[in-house]
Amino acid sequence: MLKLPLLLAVLFLPLLLLSRSRKDPRPVTPARVIRVVFFLLAVIICVSLLGLFSGASAMDPLDTLRRLLAGTDDSRAWLNSSDGIILFSIRLPRILFAGIVGGSLAAAGVVFQGLLRNPLADPYILGISSGSAVGALCALLLGVGSSLGVSGLAFLGALLTVFLVYGIARTQSELHSTTLLLAGVIVNAFFGAVIMFLIATAGDRQLHNAMFWLMGDLSLAQWREIGLAGGFLVAGGGLILLHGRALNLLSVSEETAHQLGVAVERTKMLLLLCASLITGVAVSTSGIIGFAGLIVPHMMRLVVGADHRLLLPAAVLFGAAFMIVADTFARTLLSPAELPVGVITALCGAPFFIYLLRRRG
Repeated sequence: MLKLPLLLAVLFLPLLLLSRSRKDPRPVTPARVIRVVFFLLAVIICVSLLGLFSGASAMDPLDTLRRLLAGTDDSRAWLNSSDGIILFSIRLPRILFAGIVGGSLAAAGVVFQGLLRNPLADPYILGISSGSAVGALCALLLGVGSSLGVSGLAFLGALLTVFLVYGIARTQSELHSTTLLLAGVIVNAFFGAVIMFLIATAGDRQLHNAMFWLMGDLSLAQWREIGLAGGFLVAGGGLILLHGRALNLLSVSEETAHQLGVAVERTKMLLLLCASLITGVAVSTSGIIGFAGLIVPHMMRLVVGADHRLLLPAAVLFGAAFMIVADTFARTLLSPAELPVGVITALCGAPFFIYLLRRRG
């Protein structure tokens, strides 16, 4: 339990120092981007190491290192022991998975808040989470035992929701942000009713599994899910970053972006599709984890500024660190019992966000 306050300190104190030193907006240069990226990578490494050795089975980092650096036979024997399996087959994949999910939700939040110019926009504003949840609940209620089956149906639900929302919001050849937002709210409300219906008709055991998944569950982390979510994050995030300047202009106004040579409709469709697919994959593999996609972009915007060429990589990296810390709390706070990680993201994120908001005005 002593490691939990240290995790919070490693995650938030560097941001407080960075925010305190940033009195005036500074231009985004490659050197500044590199400094921020390496700074946040160091934070990720620190919280990952602390999370790796935190849990119901206490382990000494120095003793673990000594065993790994021992003779070949001793190292192999230790890796096949219960401690080695817990460390490298359970905790390490889960930490990687948490980082990828957190980065995905943060990246999608940056895009939605920028395009919709709405500070309350998050990865779930278009109803993608609800559509993905309907698919996953159908898999659970049908008795699909494999995580691949649950993730597959959840991803299919997210993909269908994307096309449904776009189909409702698109008028002729244009896609208005307000119409898109309203369409997302309507679709989200409809799928929310479907979710309540499915839960109401489920059995006790199925109901428990469904409710736990709906609040976020990273316990099913496997290398297959890590590869799938990581691949979409790298591809989608890279494509979004290439359009960082266009996203800056679109966040001001569509008229300004059009006058400065941005293909507004095509760029909006591309960015929204990338963010939606990233969200769909994250939700389909981890369940619904709220608040991360809303708070992390705001935190990074207050610290590094609103330029998306720096904001996007900063949000992805801090989102990864934030989710690693939240998941470590979820699996250790009431050990050996486990909390849904979505509960922790809200409890940890809200107070610090209020502090930053009050301090920065």
